[in-house]
This record gives sequence, structure tokens and C-alpha cells, in this order.
Amino acid sequence: MTVAWYGHLKFKGAALWTAILASWLLALPEYIFQVPANRLGYGPLSAYQLKILQECITLVVFMVFAWVALGEKLQIRHALSFLLILGAVVIGFKK
Repeated sequence: MTVAWYGHLKFKGAALWTAILASWLLALPEYIFQVPANRLGYGPLSAYQLKILQECITLVVFMVFAWVALGEKLQIRHALSFLLILGAVVIGFKK
């Protein structure tokens, strides 16, 4: 999803309809895997925990993508924000 949502930012010259079509083609396989993953995970994990985990994974993937694909440097305030979110994940999974 990260590439689908943000990959087009490197190609600002491309038509918007091209970016939308490419995004959907990239996102579809993820949806195909996400639905069964949520069905398998629901039960051992609550719906809240599934969402918390998904958001945490998305942030980690985004950090790498922004650095590698977009060439953005991670600033201390962003790193601290991500650490606070990671702390929220720990709280969400605490028994």
C-alpha cells in the first residue's frame, strides 16, 4: 500500500489517471492477502490488535520507503513520533 499511495510522488509529471490506475494495480494484491490474513488472525488477536499491528507494520515499511524511494531523511521528531506509536503498540498487546 505504501508504494501504491506514495510511489506516484516520484512521477509528478504523469497524468493523475495513470497514477490512480497504477495505485490500484499495486494495491489489489495486498488486499487479496490482507482479507484472509485478517480472517486467520481474528480470534487469536482482537480486531483492535489486528489494526494496531497493521498500522505499526505500515509505519515501518513507510519509513524505509521514504528513505530509499523518496530520498527523505528521518528527522528526530519523526523518529520520536514513531517510537511513541511503538509504545502504543506495546500497550495494545499487554494482557
